[in-house]
Amino acid sequence: MSYSEILARIAAAVKAAGRTDGSVKLIAVSKVQPLDRVRAVLEAGHRLFGENYVQEAAGKWPDLRAEFGPVAVHMIGPLQTNKAKLAVELFDAIHTVDRPSLAEKLARLAQDRGVCPELFIQVNTGREPQKAGILPEDTDDFIASCRTLDLPISGLMCIPPEGEDTAPHFASLAEMAQRNGLAGLSMGMSADFEAAIAAGATHIRVGSAIFGARTYA
Repeated sequence: MSYSEILARIAAAVKAAGRTDGSVKLIAVSKVQPLDRVRAVLEAGHRLFGENYVQEAAGKWPDLRAEFGPVAVHMIGPLQTNKAKLAVELFDAIHTVDRPSLAEKLARLAQDRGVCPELFIQVNTGREPQKAGILPEDTDDFIASCRTLDLPISGLMCIPPEGEDTAPHFASLAEMAQRNGLAGLSMGMSADFEAAIAAGATHIRVGSAIFGARTYA
């Protein structure tokens, strides 16, 4: 599937949901993708990308930004606390704030720098023990604690369990965001982004459907 086909599907889903044009941002997930594929999407005019690994992004995006001009890059993978300093310097948004120690580290960095990336709290909507994220029943308290740290929390993020109907997870995340006054919803990937858009997603994360299958070393 091509980049232009994904854009057409997003536009159709936005229209079907009765939402306004431009209300959904496409994060092109470029992790572990060859540079020629990433360049092709940049040349098509796209300027919002997602990465899972701090070191990979640090080795890739400074040069690409120098070549193509301003490009927004979002961190969408687990963030180790010891890599938070590099992450806040590199990324425009971090979608995976998932524990108090990371929130406290980001708050200290924000105070030192006087600026902070846009932040999303990752919620483990499926309560999967192997997956990162705040449990749904703890999310309200965690949002409140982040606000006491003056962190700019703009939304919530989830990755529903594989093989499950994702719609209830998207609806649950949207309800949590609404009751906490958060507008951002980072949810939906290549296989389910239309359902996420119907549930109110503001950011969808699409990788293989744009770039093709990844080949891991």
